[in-house]
Amino acid sequence: MDLPNPVLAESPAGTPAGTATAVLAGGCFWGMEAVFEHVKGVTEVVTGYAGGPASTADYERVSNGDTGHAEGIRITYDPALVSYGQLLKVFFAVAHDPTQLNRQGPDVGSQYRSAIFSTNTEQRRVAIGYIAQLNRAGVLTNPIVTTVETSGAFTPTEAYHQDFVARNPTHPYVVFHDKPKVAQLEAEFPGLYR
Repeated sequence: MDLPNPVLAESPAGTPAGTATAVLAGGCFWGMEAVFEHVKGVTEVVTGYAGGPASTADYERVSNGDTGHAEGIRITYDPALVSYGQLLKVFFAVAHDPTQLNRQGPDVGSQYRSAIFSTNTEQRRVAIGYIAQLNRAGVLTNPIVTTVETSGAFTPTEAYHQDFVARNPTHPYVVFHDKPKVAQLEAEFPGLYR
């Protein structure tokens, strides 16, 4: 999907030196993790539960859809190599469908919502601006339903969810839903793919 680059970028004062963190949610965290692990400048991706209390952040509880969590990922990246705006472009173009409300493909419920959990005011400003820019450009068939939420708590998932795609490359869900996203990243973002 050919999306425009974000017009709004982090201000130099808002761009941290060293590493920064982004928290994104867009359906099952397995595929999100697999996509962002292949982005240049990303040093770590952790699957987890974003937006709800740590006391209810476990797979069985979150799967009920009533804890306020979203299945998400925490991305650690080097802003000198990849910008927050570039991460958002990958998020909207490849990692998930931002026009599906509380679902992604076969996964249904608020825990599969499309959400950006801003970790600071700069991220919030860039995310809101990019969503508005994409909606104005009309590059997606339907309106974007992605919410921009306050970061709040992020609790890593159980160990068996971490690096799931890499450890389970022949799992039917991975083959059908996740590997195509990684291939799309390589095809559409060759300069960012590693």
